[in-house]
Amino acid sequence: MTSSYPFLTDEQVERLVANGRASRAHQARDELFDPPPVVKLFTPDAGATWLLTEIDPDEPSMAFGLADLGLGFPEFGFVSLDELATVRGHLRLPIEQDTGFRPTQAVSAYATAARAAGRIQA
Repeated sequence: MTSSYPFLTDEQVERLVANGRASRAHQARDELFDPPPVVKLFTPDAGATWLLTEIDPDEPSMAFGLADLGLGFPEFGFVSLDELATVRGHLRLPIEQDTGFRPTQAVSAYATAARAAGRIQA
């Protein structure tokens, strides 16, 4: 699958979609799916951060992960990649990928730490 989003590589899209399929398989068995994030996205001028874990295989513009909009309440949810492509901060800068991000734990561990701190600290 080719990425049409400047903040995701083709390889990341493939991994996110594969995680989406794995998530469905886990749900079908009533099992928890708790992978590490595939990618960290952020607004360089607005304080928002996303740790994405999967893309819905049937709706490739919908991603799931931990979102922190800079309001002190990080939460899990789906986000439209099409909408993220249009997001701009105060200086009108687009969302970027943190290319230095290397996940070291499952996304639930990042969520626990983010809720305690009021922001994603990855």
